[in-house]
Amino acid sequence: MSGTTAAGAAFAAAVAIAVLFGCAAGSAAEGTWGEGSDGSPQLVLEGNGTLTGTDGCNRLTGTWSEDKQTVTFGEVAATQMYCEDVDTWLSTMSTATVDDATMTVFDSSGAEIGTLAKAG
Repeated sequence: MSGTTAAGAAFAAAVAIAVLFGCAAGSAAEGTWGEGSDGSPQLVLEGNGTLTGTDGCNRLTGTWSEDKQTVTFGEVAATQMYCEDVDTWLSTMSTATVDDATMTVFDSSGAEIGTLAKAG
């Protein structure tokens, strides 16, 4: 194989890898959503499919995935503390959609339960 042909093959392989793996990187949902101050919900969606956060009172940990425009929350565990005057709506999350800097969160019945703004 000539040097030019080998370089072309290597370039083509690099482009193919970038196309295959580039789609998974840089998800619109990845990042920090919500304020996270006392009594305010926040989610941190990591690129490896894990999530951490708070519903404003309880700590959350679990998994997430994204298929086209829908974020699906997998098994999510939450502490069960009692906090007066805190709406713990985020603990019932099932799916979400992202539109620019707003994540709209839905429960398992598909009802909208709240929104989170992209942090930062």
